[in-house]
Amino acid sequence: MSDTTIKKHKIAVIGLGYVGLPLARLFATKYPVIGFDINNKRIEKLNEGIDDTLEVDNNVLKGVLKTSNDKNIGLFNTCDIMDIQDANIYVVTVPTPVDKNNRPDLTPLYKSSETVAKVLRKGDIVIYESTVYPGVTEEECIPVLERVSGLKFNEDFFAGYSPERINPGDKEHTVEKILKVTSGSTPEIGKVVDDLYKSVIVAGTHLAPTIKVAEAAKVIENSQRDINIAFVNELAKIFNLLGIDTHAVLEAAGTKWNFLPFKPGLVGGHCIGVDPYYLAQKAQEHGYHPEIILAGRRLNDSMGEYVASQVVKCMIKKGINVSEAKVLNLGITFKENCPDVRNTKAVDVIHSLEDYGISVTTFDPWANSNEVHHEYNLKSEADIEQIRKFANSQNGFDAIILTVAHKEFLDLDLSQFLRTNGVIYDVKGILENCDNRL
Repeated sequence: MSDTTIKKHKIAVIGLGYVGLPLARLFATKYPVIGFDINNKRIEKLNEGIDDTLEVDNNVLKGVLKTSNDKNIGLFNTCDIMDIQDANIYVVTVPTPVDKNNRPDLTPLYKSSETVAKVLRKGDIVIYESTVYPGVTEEECIPVLERVSGLKFNEDFFAGYSPERINPGDKEHTVEKILKVTSGSTPEIGKVVDDLYKSVIVAGTHLAPTIKVAEAAKVIENSQRDINIAFVNELAKIFNLLGIDTHAVLEAAGTKWNFLPFKPGLVGGHCIGVDPYYLAQKAQEHGYHPEIILAGRRLNDSMGEYVASQVVKCMIKKGINVSEAKVLNLGITFKENCPDVRNTKAVDVIHSLEDYGISVTTFDPWANSNEVHHEYNLKSEADIEQIRKFANSQNGFDAIILTVAHKEFLDLDLSQFLRTNGVIYDVKGILENCDNRL
């Protein structure tokens, strides 16, 4: 892509969360970028150079920020729709959750499409990054853009799809270092979209032949991981019954060159724990019931209750009164070294323990306590001294469960919080000399 072409682009990134902000920051190193989000508090923090998601280093963020919506390269953040009206490329990076029945909820996509459509002009390109089932961009989003804007698709405006591959909390595989799949609504637009990403993604790009191919590629990435983790979770259940150390088995099997290195655990988050339902929904609409995909999801969704039952068994064996027990849960985010609590399966462990009458205290130095309370009506403590004081007042916890492998937990002496005959249960398999693990 020539410098002349680069200067012509003005990009608006719609949604400044875990996906949108890193992308906006990266684009802002070469283009004028407007970051748009409906969360005013989020915009205020970003304009102060503070990213609460911890995905973008604050100094790096400050390095691309600008205070005016001009044509110079850099990032201008706003929640005013009028600020994005002079963009010619719109990149939509909003979440795609499921509802309580695990059915795809496209509401964020519909609303963001309406927002873009209000300022859409002839010649503009709208690129979607949200993970969806094949067909959502052209069958669900494009009609919204046409209806609200009054413009004709592939005549007046165009579309692209480039699925996000952000791995929250991963400081090694950052957005520019992950190969990007791209696509466009016409071959010519596909080339424009590919060149746009190629100009900032050092790992390179892969131009898919159609938008639906790109959508399908993304949704099977996470479905494949979900199924593989479900397999080792089932193995863990079998080997626990047989009295065999699952992690030792996986270590031995892993000596074969083509053995896939998956480990058992809780599978939550906004990707792996959600995306298989999107593919399943589309398959069912076309008359096919996806047995393997849904079986894997059911098994992984059951692991929180399974972990709780295993902990209870361990306590019973030690003569601990379960109905009066106090348990310390370590970690409530959906993965290690990341503040994201969306769709965390640690909550399933907590609720299942509470069903036994157990009192659960949660310690997580990464999670926002207010967000945890708002999302799950649960209390999470971020100060280890508060946990220590509570443990001392109770003469220690009856059990400690490590559900999330935060780095802070690796050097923590758990014995100082535990009663003499207490139980330590390691869901992640990272604690040394721990006999109770998934």
